[in-house]
Amino acid sequence: MGSLGSRYWRLFGASATSNLADGIGRAALPLLAATFTRDPVLISGLYSLAFLPWLVFALPAGALVDRGDRRRAMVVANLARAGVIGVVAAAAGTGHASVPLLYAAVFTLGAAETVYDSAANALLPQLVSPGQLDRGNSWLVTAETVGQLFLGAPVGALLFAVAVAAPLAVNATGFALCALIMLTVPGSYRPSLAPTGSLRADMRDGLRWMLRHPLLRGLTVLFGFTAAFQAMSMSVLVLFALDVLQVGSRGYGLLLLAGGVGGLLGGLAAPYVGRLLGRTGTLSAVALCTPPAVVGMGLTSDAVSAFALFLVTACLVMIGNVLTMSLRQTLIPEELFGRVQGVWRTAVWGGIPVGGFAGGVLADATDVPTVFVVAGLGYLATGVAVTALLFRHRALTAAAAPAGG
Repeated sequence: MGSLGSRYWRLFGASATSNLADGIGRAALPLLAATFTRDPVLISGLYSLAFLPWLVFALPAGALVDRGDRRRAMVVANLARAGVIGVVAAAAGTGHASVPLLYAAVFTLGAAETVYDSAANALLPQLVSPGQLDRGNSWLVTAETVGQLFLGAPVGALLFAVAVAAPLAVNATGFALCALIMLTVPGSYRPSLAPTGSLRADMRDGLRWMLRHPLLRGLTVLFGFTAAFQAMSMSVLVLFALDVLQVGSRGYGLLLLAGGVGGLLGGLAAPYVGRLLGRTGTLSAVALCTPPAVVGMGLTSDAVSAFALFLVTACLVMIGNVLTMSLRQTLIPEELFGRVQGVWRTAVWGGIPVGGFAGGVLADATDVPTVFVVAGLGYLATGVAVTALLFRHRALTAAAAPAGG
């Protein structure tokens, strides 16, 4: 396989640090919001606003990272995130935090994340060979899972129980440290064929390329629906833990930890499962097997069962995330990656705020368990369509993954 190289491992270290900080904040912010309100619409609104920037800024962010140094973009984005969360930490520590402040903060954090993630995803193919993408993505996704859920979530919930501002201060410090680590990565990372036209023309080029690619075009649309159904349940997860399972803030952290364990297992297993079943078979299995676990969460109030189902869900989703990322990095030309990835993220991640808000409205009209059942059934419908698309274009997938697609 060959070594991934020192530059990759510095990227890995920065990513691990950033995701640990992000995980601490993502556990603390919903808990902080829940101290002000238990209204499911307001709580889901916080989740939706965190992802709304992908609907608004993903395309221009992708065009920007195709024009400049991708490492520098990651540094600037994380310094901005450190500043924003530092303001929230100060407000929480002095008793001046509020739901409107949290809304403004998560939207701004999400806007910076569009730049950071677009640059990071575009940078990886410049650091490793095409044959190393599955392994490189596997380690990065594993770091994301460990940081955000396995370590970050329980640490964030624990620190929140000690002092409201503590997890937010740690969050800000982690973002700043990530920026410092990225500054140590040597080299320039402008794309080999940086565009010279207008930003609008650049975005149009990315959209045109995506529309002409039958497999990625179809996956973009279907994964947008999948993301919306996932978001329906995730947007009320804190209420599921506090009000349905009745496990308290520490139990909410443990629920996220269960998801982190599942994501860790999925991230590590993805390259091996992909080689065993092929990308087509693996992605189809993920699409069809994840929805029953989501439905099952809506049908139980037993904490152990819910934790186990959430672990399985996270494991399957993470396997799918690793393999679809490698598929995109293989199929999309390097000089177009930021823009085409922007189209993908606009559609896929743009579905998250829509689904998140719908989950809150549905929970308000019915109850939280109903949201999980409805989301799982919708997820199943899109899973069937994803499987049909993958098998219809399995030659494209196989060409992108000669080891087994």
